[in-house]
Amino acid sequence: MAWRSVRVLVMLLATNLVAVHAQQTRTANDRVYSDAQAARGEALYKERCASCHGALLQGQNGPPLAGSDFLAIWARQPLADLANKIRITMPENDPGKLSRQQAADLVAYLLRAGKFPAGSADLVADEAALKLITLAMPPGAAVTAPAPAPLVASHGPAFPPSGNLAQLMRGILFPSSNLIFNVQTYNPDDIKATPTNPGSGGFSWVDWGAGIYKPWELVDYAAIAIAETAPLMLTPGRRCENGKPVPVDEPRWIKFTQEMAEAGLAAYKASQTRNQETVSDATNQIADSCLNCHVVFRDRPVRGAEPGNKASRCTIP
Repeated sequence: MAWRSVRVLVMLLATNLVAVHAQQTRTANDRVYSDAQAARGEALYKERCASCHGALLQGQNGPPLAGSDFLAIWARQPLADLANKIRITMPENDPGKLSRQQAADLVAYLLRAGKFPAGSADLVADEAALKLITLAMPPGAAVTAPAPAPLVASHGPAFPPSGNLAQLMRGILFPSSNLIFNVQTYNPDDIKATPTNPGSGGFSWVDWGAGIYKPWELVDYAAIAIAETAPLMLTPGRRCENGKPVPVDEPRWIKFTQEMAEAGLAAYKASQTRNQETVSDATNQIADSCLNCHVVFRDRPVRGAEPGNKASRCTIP
């Protein structure tokens, strides 16, 4: 009797796992929206989005929302990411005003414009449900999402390093990381991006852009700066502050550089949620990527030198 019960339990668990897997592999080709919903989304698009993205979604001041360029970015991503991008950060001149239902309606319109088949039921607005639906490719499409680019491009002009590694760190990576770390304490929603006296306890223009850009946008830009700048740590010929060559071919150095680039992208994705706690959580990945490299190549004592001694930096263990 006990064995029979165990067998029944195993069968039930297996059935549930199959059902969950089926949910997770659902795509936009599975008729996830209705024509009526797409029509609502089209009307809203003309009112709120067309001025930037074009009447035909072809892109204008903003990127295209249909075609191969759009699919190259969003294909195989869950519809929740697209809906949240729309709801939280759009329209650019008045973000955060669209409801979840309006965002879902807009996604439905984009799906119809992208030749994904319509069904009888509306696309759900619930985020958890949207996470179970990926955009994928419309039937018959030959477009494929591009493979991740290598950290160091193999084409185009080569630029010799202008500064040493410490200057690169202190000029871009350090201030960009600190701006993101500031979100742990200060919610960008509560910050007025205006010049302040650093001695008064407020933010200086260095931190928050002197009112030129909105605080959340500055977090976006700092995250992108980290992701885009990390590969510069692999520039051939770059030197450490002590004159030693940066070990650009060392496997661990390459690995740590990749981690930094990934941390920047993770911080950008977190920033797009416009949620302080989410960004605070993402700072852990930035801190870990820095620490992993520092432990091996910066702070490790060499030949009896104190940890962090400049003479020991960029030395291959």
